[in-house]
This record gives sequence, structure tokens and C-alpha cells, in this order.
Amino acid sequence: MVDVKAAAESTAPEPDRDAPASLWHDAWLDLRRRVLFWVSAAILLVALAMAAFPSLFAALGPNEGCELRRSKHGPGAGAVFGYDLQGCDYWSQIVHGTRASVLIGLAVTLFALFIAVVLGLLAGYYGGVLDALVSRVTDVFFGIPFVLGATVVLVAFPGQGIWAMTLVLVLLGWTTMTRLMRGQVIAVRDSDYVLAARALGAGDIRVMVRHILPNSLAPVFVVAMLNVGNVISGEAILDYLGVGLQYPDVSWGLQLNVAQSFFAEYPHLLLFPALFLTATVLSFLLLGDVVRDALDPRLR
Repeated sequence: MVDVKAAAESTAPEPDRDAPASLWHDAWLDLRRRVLFWVSAAILLVALAMAAFPSLFAALGPNEGCELRRSKHGPGAGAVFGYDLQGCDYWSQIVHGTRASVLIGLAVTLFALFIAVVLGLLAGYYGGVLDALVSRVTDVFFGIPFVLGATVVLVAFPGQGIWAMTLVLVLLGWTTMTRLMRGQVIAVRDSDYVLAARALGAGDIRVMVRHILPNSLAPVFVVAMLNVGNVISGEAILDYLGVGLQYPDVSWGLQLNVAQSFFAEYPHLLLFPALFLTATVLSFLLLGDVVRDALDPRLR
């Protein structure tokens, strides 16, 4: 008599033992089926390429080849996007303006993420006085309005350039991710696998880095992606208000600041940088949304 159970087991397909089973792998399998992910990623790749290699997209350098006789000419007449107030090719200026906005957005987010991971891990893991101290300092900085606080500092120290603005935005932009990281660490620090690692003699650093951090980072990573878009828009607002970057720096916010007085007569001066700024910020936000959905099994 044939053993039905043995026959079924012999005909069943072998499981793929080489396929990694992880949250990030499952998220990637979900992401690659989403059109919104590919669209936003493509836009961001173009923006990053423009920031890193502007000469591939623009024939002229920043503030180069400007002639006042061509000032404010619209699209056409030898320039796809027309000319700005100084008679500079507007397409080249917008391409070079990508670097400041994208660089500040990425730098601020990376530094703020590092601060959030370190402080959140330590406060959430050890608790007690350290947790109370980090929480109170976070509350103080969290209570400072982002744009208003940055405006006050930048007005007090004008003309310091990209890295000064980056430092100011980092000081005001680490609080949300720190709170989230602390909460995630508290949620997993007493899990079975953490207790097992401690029982096997693992030290605090190993437990935090090997066991707690990988299982706490996903929500913080999503917020960091959303934060890049928020920082880029915040930088543009500060430039627009006249307290951020200054000439001869080139950025989308500065171009919007100059164009505001000439919108009725020369709308191209405002529309083109606003279009690039909106597309970049929206792409970061949409990418953060789809990654959040992919990392959350309840939303699949």
C-alpha cells in the first residue's frame, strides 16, 4: 500500500532556502510592483543627477554668460526657459539651483537621523535619568517653531552659506525622529530575542546594534525620507524670505524670491523653479508614503 503522506511530501516543491526572509526583502517585493514608486524614484534620480553633475544638463555654469540686454526674456529666443533678471540662461540657473536644495535636504536629514538613532537608542534602552534628560531636551527643541527659529538664527548670523544653514536646520530638525526612535526601542527592548541575547552574555552595545536597532529603524527610516522633502521646502522658504542663501549662491528659493515682484509681467521666472521644487518635494513625500505602506504588513 502506497504511503499517501510520503508521496505528497515527495511531490511537494522544495522551499527556496536561498531566498532571504526579511521585512526589507518583503518590502522590496511589494515596492517593485507599485507604479508610484518607480515614478517618484525616477524623478528623484534625475534631481540627484542634476545636483551631482549639473554640467551634464546645463551648458553654462552658475551666473555664467549673463547679458543684461536679454534680461527677463521669456522662453524661446535661444533659451528653453528664457532668461532671468541678470540675463542668465534660466535653464542653467535652475539646474545649478538643484545642488543647494538637494544637498541641504540630504545633509540635514542624514545628520538629524544620526542624532536621532544615537539619542533614541540610549534613552530608550537605558531609561531612567538619561531618558528623562533626553526627553526634556527634545521637548525644548520641539517647542521651537521650525521656520521662525531658523529665521532668528540666520538673521543673527547672516551670509554664512550652505553649511551654516545645514547646521541650523539640523539643530531644529532632529526631534521628531528622536521621539520615534525612542518609542520603537522601548517597544522592543524587552522582546524575547533581546532577553535571549542578554542571557547568552551579549553586552549592551551588541544588543543595541545587532538586535534592537535593526528591528526599530524601519519607521524612523520612513520619517527620514519624508523629512528630506520637508527640509527642501523649508530651505526654499528661508531663501524666499531673504534670510537663507544669498547671491552669488544659486537655489530655487532664491529664484522664487527674485521672481515674486515680476510674476505678473514675467511669470516664467516663478513658474519654472516652482515646478522643479514642487516635483522634487512631492517625489520625496510620495516615495516615503509608498515605502511606509510596503514596510507595514497591515497595509498590504
